[in-house]
Amino acid sequence: MTAQDRTTAPEPSALDLTGLTTRPAQVWGAVRLVPLVRDEPVHDLRLHARLYGDGPGLVEVGPRGAYVSYVPHGFVATWTGDGAPAAAYGTQFADGGDAPPAATMGLRFHRRMARRQAKDRLRFLPMHLALEGYLALHFGGPSIAWEEWSQRAIGQGLSPRVEEAYVGAEVRGLGDALRIFEIHPGQCGVLVYVADALAAAFVVPHPDDYRALHATLLQDLYGELIHHYATLMPPVQDFRARIPDAGIRSLAQLRTAVAEQERDWAHFHDATMAAGLLDHAHAWRTVYRMGRFTLARFLPEFRPKQENHIGEAITDERGRISYLKTFRLSESQVRRGHLLSRLAANDWNPADTAAALGIDEAQLGLRLESAGFGLLLRQDVLDGYRKQARVRARTGTPPRT
Repeated sequence: MTAQDRTTAPEPSALDLTGLTTRPAQVWGAVRLVPLVRDEPVHDLRLHARLYGDGPGLVEVGPRGAYVSYVPHGFVATWTGDGAPAAAYGTQFADGGDAPPAATMGLRFHRRMARRQAKDRLRFLPMHLALEGYLALHFGGPSIAWEEWSQRAIGQGLSPRVEEAYVGAEVRGLGDALRIFEIHPGQCGVLVYVADALAAAFVVPHPDDYRALHATLLQDLYGELIHHYATLMPPVQDFRARIPDAGIRSLAQLRTAVAEQERDWAHFHDATMAAGLLDHAHAWRTVYRMGRFTLARFLPEFRPKQENHIGEAITDERGRISYLKTFRLSESQVRRGHLLSRLAANDWNPADTAAALGIDEAQLGLRLESAGFGLLLRQDVLDGYRKQARVRARTGTPPRT
């Protein structure tokens, strides 16, 4: 996948899930699905899927940039300017007669990640809007041609930038969990956990949209950590409510006890299980404005050895989430994002970046190589860093900081 970023400046803030209530989870093997129910549906924004098939897609993201990935479907957002209810434009079903011959692999071309199709309708590519934002992170490479950087880094930046992910159908147990999942009345979203690690959050404006798009979670992309957890981890425990019967004397008392259990579960989930997503600020970049709604994508602060999510969202004029889709980064992806962010914060000066990280330049160079960015450095400079590491290992000399 390759990309270039063309969006506006970030505005760090946390996700606002006001109006969404957590309901009791359902468990299948290592997969835990936590439904989100809206107090009041968003009537003037609707989403529907536009199916593209299983072939790869190529998206133009700039005059000289492109993004290539598995793009099975797009979302079309329809809204009204006066707050009146909007109708879903209608889901398209793939026609088997239009499928390419079995001996070939088609390539579908898309113009831009988000493209207006009518005055009140926008087509965008879900999940890929967020992934392209991560791939485009400091895509241009060094902002100052310090002597350590290679000519390739100066001329081409990070191109091509490549990351790997797994389609939901390859995540063990996810397909069965989605198939047997009981959709709640008023449900407009779900948080997907694998081995109780938050894999993804998915929120839509209206319950009818969720029912139509529930199965698309199986076509979404999931990170390496989630795939490994689904394959290797045992089934998770089902958190069942326990109500002692000693204090129950009437149906009213039973209802009160049940409501208390639901509140306790919602508080535990929001404050503990989903804290890695909800408790941290993200850097937002506006992609498109749709009346009172804004389509944007966000990046984390890239905290090493912690939970980090990228995503995209549609928010209303008060910043509340109408649509949300997230992707959990693996630890290696977090390290790459962290290194690039630190380099950019120090004008790509290797000495200053190493000092900010509390290491020496040789260690920084080897970290860049380990993260897949070795080609950014001149070969003689990288060889010198390797030699310093070998000398330190042989003599036991501590690194210079």
